[in-house]
Amino acid sequence: MIRIRSTVPVLAAAGAAVLALSALPAAAQGADAAFRATTFNLSASGETVVAPDMATITLGVQTEGASAAAALSANGTAMNKVIAALKKAGVAERDIQTSNLNVNPQYVYEENKPPRLTGYQASNQVTILARDLSKLGQTVDAAASAGANTVSGISFGLQNPQKAEDEARVKAVAALKAKSDLYARATGYKVVRLVSLNEAGGYTPSPQPVAMFAMAKREMADSTAISGGELKVRIQVSATYEAQQ
Repeated sequence: MIRIRSTVPVLAAAGAAVLALSALPAAAQGADAAFRATTFNLSASGETVVAPDMATITLGVQTEGASAAAALSANGTAMNKVIAALKKAGVAERDIQTSNLNVNPQYVYEENKPPRLTGYQASNQVTILARDLSKLGQTVDAAASAGANTVSGISFGLQNPQKAEDEARVKAVAALKAKSDLYARATGYKVVRLVSLNEAGGYTPSPQPVAMFAMAKREMADSTAISGGELKVRIQVSATYEAQQ
C-alpha cells in the first residue's frame, strides 16, 4: 500500500517564516547588519594652544562691626570705593557683577565657657571681566588701593573660542582617521566607511590662585605683574568605523 503525505502545511509554514522575516522593521534589519559587520570603536583628541584675551577676577571686601548693620554699612562704603576705582581703571559697568554677599557673627571660644559674641563680619565679592589684559595689573592695583582685601582667583579665557575649537576639531578628526588606518593595517582590514562620530570637550579656563590683596598691596611695586600664559583648547572625539577584509 502506498501512502501519500501532504506537504502543503510545511510549505505554508515556511512561507510564513519568510513573510515574518521580510516584515521586520528596516531599523531592526539595519541594526542586525551593523551587528554582523566588523567595526572599530576609537577615540582621539585634538589640541590647540592659544594666548588668552580676557580674564575674570573675583575680588571682595571683608569688614567687621559691633552689629550686623554696622558691618554691612562699612562693607558697602568700602565696596563702593572699590567699584569706583575699577570703573576709573577702565572696567565697564556691565563687566562688574556682585557674586556673593553675606554677614556672619564672630565668636570667641574659651574652655568651659559658652561662646562669646564679639561682633559681625560682612563679606562682599564682585566678579569683574577684564577685556584688556595689558591693563590687568593696573586693575588689580586699583582695586587693592581702594580697599579690596580678598580675591578668590583669576581665570583666563577667550572672548570667542570658536576658531581655536575648530582648529582642535580638525586635529582630532585627523588623529582619529590616522588611528583607524593604523588598526586596519595591523589587523589586515581596510576601512570602508565612517558609521558614527561623537564629540566631547572644549576649552575650560581654570582659575589661578592669587594671594590675598592685603599682602599683595604691601609688596606691590609700580604695577602688579600678572601673566596669562597659554590656554589649551582640547576637543575629544570618538567614532565607529566599518571595516572589511
